[in-house]
Amino acid sequence: MGRAFEFRKARKFKRWGNMARTFTRLGKEIVIAVKAGGPEPANNPRLRMLIQTAKSENMPKDNIERAIKRAVSKDTEDYKEIQYDGYGPYGIAIVVEAATNNNTRTVANVRSYFNKAGGSLGTTGSLDFMFDRKSVFKIKAPEGLDIEEFELELIDYGVDEVFSEESEEGVSEIVIYGAYDAFSKIQNYLEEKGYEILSGEFERIPLDQKEVTAEQRESIEKLLEKFEEDEDVQRVYHNMKIEE
Repeated sequence: MGRAFEFRKARKFKRWGNMARTFTRLGKEIVIAVKAGGPEPANNPRLRMLIQTAKSENMPKDNIERAIKRAVSKDTEDYKEIQYDGYGPYGIAIVVEAATNNNTRTVANVRSYFNKAGGSLGTTGSLDFMFDRKSVFKIKAPEGLDIEEFELELIDYGVDEVFSEESEEGVSEIVIYGAYDAFSKIQNYLEEKGYEILSGEFERIPLDQKEVTAEQRESIEKLLEKFEEDEDVQRVYHNMKIEE
């Protein structure tokens, strides 16, 4: 197995604070996708994928439809996707992805969280070299699937790692990691072949993880929680070594 598998295996599958936060995050992404590519899933691959992801997270159909309607409304403000890079305490690299309708508010909050924890906000993109950005898909495991053969089929579409895992409900799923810019190609292949796609998103994997003490970990996790509690923040990535 490769690096993505080892990282995923070690990582705690900590859900966002509650389902409401997950739905809010997905709702924003749906609004952004609709404004960029229109409200029809058949003509908007990104929206189509987000709807599948929302369903896999048990987001009610009404919530999904409301997000789409909200996006086409002239009264709905545009969300801008922004990345913030900085260092937390003990030199831990942190990348914060946000979707906001008020960048002044969001950057002030993010800078404040860094400063109060003894860290500092840097320049957007300054930490890109420390993370490998990947396209990540999950599909329902077809009966009798040969993972090695499946992976060989996908290599030409930008995939570099495929493995199986069990969901929290004990259902067997196939996880597919590929190049960041191969998202559309992988999605098209999976849809054309009739695989049941459960989710599709982007993920950042640290190229190197930094060891910390238990006391340092506690301090860093408090900062990470601050970011995750912010309503503008979508995802947070760091290079602190994951507890196994």
